[in-house]
Amino acid sequence: MAMQAVWWCVPTATLTSNARHQMNSCSASSQSSLFKNVLSGWRKSGRSSSSLGNFASAGRVAEIRVALQTGDRAAPSSSGSQQAFGAAVAPSKGSENVDAAGGKFLLGKSEEELVDLAVSLGEQKYRGRQIHQLLYKTRASSIDDFHHLPKVFKEALVSEGWQVGRSPTHHVARSADGTIKVLLRLPDNLLVETVGIPVQDKAGAITRLTACVSSQVGCALRCAFCATGKGGFSRNLKPHEIVEQVLAVEDLFKHRVSNVVFMGMGEPMMNLTNVLAAHRSLNKDILIGQRMMTISTVGVPNTLAKLATHKLQSTLAISLHAPNQELRSQIVPSAKGYPLEALLSDCRKYFLETGRRVSFEYTLLDGVNDKPEHAEELANLLNHWKLGRHVNVIPYNPIADSEFRRPKKAAVMAFVEALGTRKVTASIRQTRGLDANAACGQLRNDFQKIPIPVAA
Repeated sequence: MAMQAVWWCVPTATLTSNARHQMNSCSASSQSSLFKNVLSGWRKSGRSSSSLGNFASAGRVAEIRVALQTGDRAAPSSSGSQQAFGAAVAPSKGSENVDAAGGKFLLGKSEEELVDLAVSLGEQKYRGRQIHQLLYKTRASSIDDFHHLPKVFKEALVSEGWQVGRSPTHHVARSADGTIKVLLRLPDNLLVETVGIPVQDKAGAITRLTACVSSQVGCALRCAFCATGKGGFSRNLKPHEIVEQVLAVEDLFKHRVSNVVFMGMGEPMMNLTNVLAAHRSLNKDILIGQRMMTISTVGVPNTLAKLATHKLQSTLAISLHAPNQELRSQIVPSAKGYPLEALLSDCRKYFLETGRRVSFEYTLLDGVNDKPEHAEELANLLNHWKLGRHVNVIPYNPIADSEFRRPKKAAVMAFVEALGTRKVTASIRQTRGLDANAACGQLRNDFQKIPIPVAA
């Protein structure tokens, strides 16, 4: 497992307790490596290592957080700083799907990996294929549910520390429009939200079911209009924790998920290794077509080129929210580390590399970025980069403690019309789940800091 220090602003008490816990739980060699990372971070910040104690006691900046995920190189920042935002995320060849406490999870593994696991435990190859069927067809939630496996094999799996990787439901919120938001309680008592959005015919039968999945617990980028960033950032989700969200939605609706959008809590590109592993499993194991999936990002430097190498058929959606760098930096503070021109240049390269056109998302904020002149500027920008295929216009969904307002319908229509006159196609995203705080930009885990026990 790769280990590295990730820095961001937290209270001094958290710094002291977390640093001590992580150092005590690491091997001697890992401690040495961690300490070198810490000192390196301080030297780069222009401070001497001797100032560490004084700096911490001043109650300012820097927690040491140890990321124990293979290939996980995201460096999130609660302030959305350039340091965090510029971190490269390098996808590895696979994910061990092992947590910091040593737990090992079956969900998210391919049939080939499960066959190899069975053989390593002295079983025939077909036993691995049976596990694959139990996970993805039967949807077993625990090893006790592996009824077709010999008792000795199940005991071997348990003794080796393997778990299925399904989390209990903490809370379910239902909207009048049929949208359902579910909070899953993870093994470390953090909660993550996912949303199921059904489309029904006149008879009430579901014709399409979309799962809006989270990639992180919280978000470090703190976009001004988004509720998730207001709750802070806790950690990246592992592949099975992303995959299980889709299964949880299917359990609630008793219906197969047809579409997946990585638009829930977190920034997918800052957890790219695990997002790609989950994407593979959703496609190959749960059999959701790649073209039925969308990965949404506000844009993280050095990641679009890495994503392009995977030649995914899924849609890449870029959240712009502003037609120029100055306004974008106000709405998306982390954009200061990724100029708009550089982002659009990378989008153009992505299209040329993959042949897949990039879609854009634009949240309309009343009186901020919703005027026709903003639409004209946006259209000119996208046409200049030959990226004017489609803009998904999203009227702002209100959240608590926000100064922003939802634009009037006339303003939304005028914005879309202004795009259209400049040959940029646009659609208005239908607001779903508003009364359950499950709409775009509304996901915020109110229990991140102090988890509430699951009700009996």
